[in-house]
Amino acid sequence: MLELRKFVVPEFIFGLGAIDLAGRYSKNFGAKKVMVVSDPGVIASGWVEKVAGSLESEGIPFCVFSGITPNPKAEEVMEGAEFYRTQDCNMIVSVGGGSSMDCAKGIGIVSTNKKNVLEFEGIDNVAIPGPPLICIPTTAGSSADVSQFDIITDRQRKVKIAIVSKTVVPDVALIDPITTTTMDSDLTACTGIDALVHAIEAYVSNAHSPITDLHALEAIRLIATNLIPTIANPENIKLRGEMMLASLHAGLAFSNASLGAVHAMAHSLGGFLDTPHGESNAILLSHVIVYNFKTAAERYLKIGEALGLKLPLGREKSSLLAGLTRLRQTVGVDRTLSQMGVKSSDIPRLAEMAMQDACMVTNPRRPTQKDVEVIYEEAL
Repeated sequence: MLELRKFVVPEFIFGLGAIDLAGRYSKNFGAKKVMVVSDPGVIASGWVEKVAGSLESEGIPFCVFSGITPNPKAEEVMEGAEFYRTQDCNMIVSVGGGSSMDCAKGIGIVSTNKKNVLEFEGIDNVAIPGPPLICIPTTAGSSADVSQFDIITDRQRKVKIAIVSKTVVPDVALIDPITTTTMDSDLTACTGIDALVHAIEAYVSNAHSPITDLHALEAIRLIATNLIPTIANPENIKLRGEMMLASLHAGLAFSNASLGAVHAMAHSLGGFLDTPHGESNAILLSHVIVYNFKTAAERYLKIGEALGLKLPLGREKSSLLAGLTRLRQTVGVDRTLSQMGVKSSDIPRLAEMAMQDACMVTNPRRPTQKDVEVIYEEAL
């Protein structure tokens, strides 16, 4: 309770109309020319056009960089940094999900430090903060808009690297639930489960604190209550707002408490096989809970309560796992690793990479590589 803990959070504006403040905040930061970082899907949804209108209303020139794929690659970051330089920009606005925001964070620190983005891997390895960065999330799940994490794929090593530094925390997050109304049901489900895993792993993390606990449990409650109704009623802005709020709470929790084996193993999958991040988390979650349960039983019971589950005496673990399975099946995120293309022969390499991931350090139970291999096998 009284152990030293720090809590890092950016300025954020939450609510309908937040996206319209992009121009005003850019002007406040002294923007001469803004690089807008997004992806083709978000551009097609019209949200970049809305941001462009806000910038134009303040007389701020801008250019758009959209060379981003899911699980953003190091070379995409470097291409973006070169575009930022040649366009003579002095700040960045990211509009999109986790991939766009992670790419934007990488572009920023590369632009000021003049190094390859892969050289920043690890904790507190960024010497100079990037230029002003505004993040406008269009999904309710990644929480990259409030976190001190930047996840980039190194295709040469086939691994996702984690850059953990308060220098990659955005200067402002403009969190507008309206932007999530263009997500389809699959993306809504995967990002919602991603937010749930963020909250669960933050709550059982060995770096949790009373403040992160509050945010984690509230995120779990909001997701348990609102994810399924949101998928059924995608245009209901109140439900979208509740899910966006859940993502915010989960982000504030995991950015400060870090994560655990689920994310370490999902990062390994994403780097090696380019698997969807939210779905990878969903598949691994129950298997990691089985491994961790004895070490953090009381905390997992609190999670079950926040999910609204009945946990009969003597059947607490099985009831929690059954509840999570029902949720996954109901929202349609129910494939196995083998159905995603993972083979048994991949597992030793996947486990080796997962053991090196920064998120593994804060897992409540410290696994061996063999333990991680067994978890992957069970998830096949």
